[in-house]
Amino acid sequence: MMSSNLTIVILAAGLGTRMRSRKAKVLHECAGLPLIEHVVRSALAVARPERVVVVTGHQAEEVESVLAGRGLLFARQTEQRGTGHAVEVCRDTVPDHQGRLVVLYGDCPLLSPETLKRLLSHNDTAGAAATVITTELGDPTGYGRCIVDESGDVRAIVEEKVCTPEQREVCVINSGIYCFEAPLLWDSLREIERNPVSGEYYLTDIVEIINSRGQRVSSLLHADSTELLGINTRVDLAGVEAILQRRKAAELMLSGTTMLRPETVIIDSDVQIGMDTVLEPSVQVLGNTIIGENCRIGTGVVIRNSRLGDRVEIAPYTVVNKSIVEEGASIGPFARLRQDNHVEANAHIGNFVELKNTRMGAGAKSGHLAYLGDSDIGPGSNIGAGTITCNYDGSRKYRTTIGDRTFVGSNSTLVAPVELGAGSYIAAGSVITDAVPADALAIARERQVNKEGWAARRRQAKASSSVKPADVR
Repeated sequence: MMSSNLTIVILAAGLGTRMRSRKAKVLHECAGLPLIEHVVRSALAVARPERVVVVTGHQAEEVESVLAGRGLLFARQTEQRGTGHAVEVCRDTVPDHQGRLVVLYGDCPLLSPETLKRLLSHNDTAGAAATVITTELGDPTGYGRCIVDESGDVRAIVEEKVCTPEQREVCVINSGIYCFEAPLLWDSLREIERNPVSGEYYLTDIVEIINSRGQRVSSLLHADSTELLGINTRVDLAGVEAILQRRKAAELMLSGTTMLRPETVIIDSDVQIGMDTVLEPSVQVLGNTIIGENCRIGTGVVIRNSRLGDRVEIAPYTVVNKSIVEEGASIGPFARLRQDNHVEANAHIGNFVELKNTRMGAGAKSGHLAYLGDSDIGPGSNIGAGTITCNYDGSRKYRTTIGDRTFVGSNSTLVAPVELGAGSYIAAGSVITDAVPADALAIARERQVNKEGWAARRRQAKASSSVKPADVR
């Protein structure tokens, strides 16, 4: 339902003082996306990018940068003079003053495209000059009341502080989301007067202006009040985050993902997960992560901006960041893939192994206690416990190249830049600084020397006050 003559204005100029933050409210994240991004996505489901105008103010450059490259339009509200003024600053930015215009708020991330489509359809069906989305609350405290007549038209929107006792009993509240016939809106905006108390221009006043012109303002009563929630405080942010998490969990479970304790799992909006994958309790899947089918993600695992193939197992308390893990691989427990790693099919990364900017070949293994940074490890290789790649000399980083089917013994130190040839063996405890030819055995350690009776002589020396242990040879 993409309308060619629909304009959407998103109000996103406020700082949000009740957030107690130095960051503009619409830049705070919810389910992995800035609040403004959620609203823009819903808007783009019904309107063309070149007809979506975002009103920015506080930290305008940062907000516009987040939304850059989408073809959106921006208007600056340099002075915060109310919602009516915020729409007015778009007068010269919108493509034209024809068709319909919808006003949204940048801090309402739960609003769905389906509700916007209902709003447009209702406005057409009702034949009204404007429609406002309303909802009914058991406790409307803090909200402006919509005074609706028996035909369902809105006669006025009254802010709570000026409500009469009778008006305070009204439970139908204003969501702040409107659909206008654009020509009438732009003409009526000129009649909004400055509020004598706050000095601001309120868009809510336009309802009575339109009524005074003999035009109707219809009400679309929305049953799900949670979808209209705005965010003013971090408490509100946490509540909306919980709703988005429940939505995402339900979406994934209905598409074939198993969650053993869905209420403990955190999944961002853009995550994709294949059928028959199992998420154990307290998993976090963040950013633009994609997980294939028949995977198992263990308790406490954190995966961010990564891609996992089919049949991957991530054992408990493992962290995977900005990495690719191919099908059949197993990782963890307590492993860490820091960034820019590529683990090929059926490779194994064991407990307390850390990878950074490393490619692990198909079927390669590193079972325990290793650091593999800036490395290329060939298929079928085995990296022993305690192995480290010394990739940093204090000023520059260098790569380690390990050939196919190479065996690196435990507690080896590989000083980059260095290359181990295919099929080579590295003796346990070696410090490798030079290239190792293919199929060679490299031993880089002191030959063992046994000093008979040395331990007994040392114990005797410690027992005697006249002989120091250091004098024992």
